[in-house]
Amino acid sequence: MNLFNGKDLAGWKAMGENQWIVKDGVLTSPKSGANLISDQKFTDFKLHVEFRYQKGSNSGVYLRGRHEVQIEDSSKDQHPSSVLFSGIYGFLTPSEINALGPNTWQTFDITLIGRMVTVVVNGKTVITNQEIPGITGGALDSNEGEPGPIYIQGDHGPIEFKKIVITPAK
Repeated sequence: MNLFNGKDLAGWKAMGENQWIVKDGVLTSPKSGANLISDQKFTDFKLHVEFRYQKGSNSGVYLRGRHEVQIEDSSKDQHPSSVLFSGIYGFLTPSEINALGPNTWQTFDITLIGRMVTVVVNGKTVITNQEIPGITGGALDSNEGEPGPIYIQGDHGPIEFKKIVITPAK
């Protein structure tokens, strides 16, 4: 299922005053502002996102609205950390920072089954079937066993998305 149609914000709502726009098929937060939450809720799934950030920017994709996969301008030579690029914020550290750098389109392919997560960044697996021990900061609620939305952080600087596709588990 395409969660972003490339035309407008159908299927999404802003938490606060909306700064998100769609231009040339790209979902853009040109400045810090509201976070976006999908209308639909999901339990177990595979999520594919294509995104681009500017130098120094910081964002994230929240799985079920509770577990943040960090999108942050981290260089490949930084020591991996749960609070840097592709970490599960505050909990799980990627094996490496496989970032391509600012102003470059990049991909996350994330599988979430229960509390077990796998994160593939730009084609390389950096977190393999690890358990997320709890909710991350900024979570919408603490109801981990319930379905939840996809939530995109828009309050920490410019970020763009051109593809957000989810495949719910059967």
